[in-house]
Amino acid sequence: MKHLSILIPRGHTSLVNIAGAHQIFNMVNQMRAGMDKPPIFDVHLVGLEEEVPQSTGLFSASPDSLIQEVDETDLIIIPAIHDDPQKGYEQNKAFVPWIVEQYKAGAEVASFCVGAFFLAETGLLDGKQCATHWQHANNFKEMFPEVELVDEKIMTEEDGIYTSGGAYAFTDLLLHLIEKYAGREEAILASKTFSLDISRESQSDFIIFEGQKNHEDQKVKQAQNYIENNYQDELTVDELAEKLAVSRRTLERRFKKATQNTITEYKQRVKVEAAKRDLETSRKNVSEVMYEVGYSDTKSFRNLFKRITGLTPVDYRDKYNKEMSVA
Repeated sequence: MKHLSILIPRGHTSLVNIAGAHQIFNMVNQMRAGMDKPPIFDVHLVGLEEEVPQSTGLFSASPDSLIQEVDETDLIIIPAIHDDPQKGYEQNKAFVPWIVEQYKAGAEVASFCVGAFFLAETGLLDGKQCATHWQHANNFKEMFPEVELVDEKIMTEEDGIYTSGGAYAFTDLLLHLIEKYAGREEAILASKTFSLDISRESQSDFIIFEGQKNHEDQKVKQAQNYIENNYQDELTVDELAEKLAVSRRTLERRFKKATQNTITEYKQRVKVEAAKRDLETSRKNVSEVMYEVGYSDTKSFRNLFKRITGLTPVDYRDKYNKEMSVA
């Protein structure tokens, strides 16, 4: 039987992550009983104190075990911690030595959504891939440059470390863990019982590109604003540098440092975001949308759109434009 430790952190924590994981893992045991199989998960809520009030004042959680009472576990689950990452770490840093010790002893560790920030503080993510909520990707990259953030992925798995992307993507990781520990049959049954998609790999089509402007480089912000206001035009990097009275090399270096994108990548993201909005809300066909955002080559546009969103323009329109999908 696998001993699972679902952490109950201090502060503002995702009770949905905690309760959802607790319910689904225990439901698998019930399913297995109906299949004449023994239970496979021994599920525990593990905390630093016996009662953990949420900082919102709305809820509290009661761990059934404290960390000093858990000598050995097979899987540690870190739910999303919604406090400022530094505050979340300070309130819960007593977990860190225990998590590291358990991992070195053979336990696996999983984080949900922005729980990746706390997992990264343990050092266990250094040199590994990691997923988190796409809205927090830039902040994560700045705080943990030694971690390879892959913000388009639903989940990652490497050396017994698991992470999941935004919000309810934790259910994708739960199904993955169920399949690994209990088997494909149980994972499929759980997906059907809880009406969850199984085997999703990307959260790219959920990402809303809002521009990486959480920096103080005013010249780069001018470049970003110009690109966003003139994305339909064929603007070269040289022309942009000339408009801003700065050398191309300097602009490219500063732009990459401030936004984590090259200027060309940023232009592509802005164009695709504009195309997404049109595909979601208008009755334009894909060719019309493509021309309006400044592309004339259908294959190039399709490949770029799919690389960024994980879907073709037609598939994206059919998924998000209710009016067009009914037509």
